[in-house]
Amino acid sequence: MVDPATTQRWMHYGLFVAVAGAILFILILPLSTTPQKIPGPDLLVCLAFAWVQRRPDYLPPLLLAAILLVADFLLMRPPGLWAILTLLGAEFLRTRHQGSGEMPFPAEWGFVAVVVILMALINWIVLGITVVPHHDLPSALIRAVMTIIAYPLIVLVTRQVFNIRRAGTGDMES
Repeated sequence: MVDPATTQRWMHYGLFVAVAGAILFILILPLSTTPQKIPGPDLLVCLAFAWVQRRPDYLPPLLLAAILLVADFLLMRPPGLWAILTLLGAEFLRTRHQGSGEMPFPAEWGFVAVVVILMALINWIVLGITVVPHHDLPSALIRAVMTIIAYPLIVLVTRQVFNIRRAGTGDMES
């Protein structure tokens, strides 16, 4: 017989894959052929960070890395760079979660903001060093700010729609 906690964990793995797939599907649709003046937020990063902050056991690193690598291929980004930066950011937030327990939302949002801005800066620097065509620094920072602004909305959706809440003291296995 399968343990209910294991079944629930696997259902959440599948839910994350489905939501990430829906986000990627919408991103690759040709909805507008004109360039956007203001870049949109990276919803996949917001979703991953929200899940890692709420229930780190529902998003294993290998699953996140695989989805992010597929996203790099589909969105025609340099393969692996944004995936590894997001994975490192998620793992940093995961370690902060384990050390702090119940963190107030403004503090969590601040941690996420610092991580997203550092990810954008490191991505811009690495792309510049390797002479890969990329956006200018203000565009990268605007995208990071838009991601930071979208984070509370994604947290709200994660909590209300997907019912991903912070784990209690006995909810997570060590």
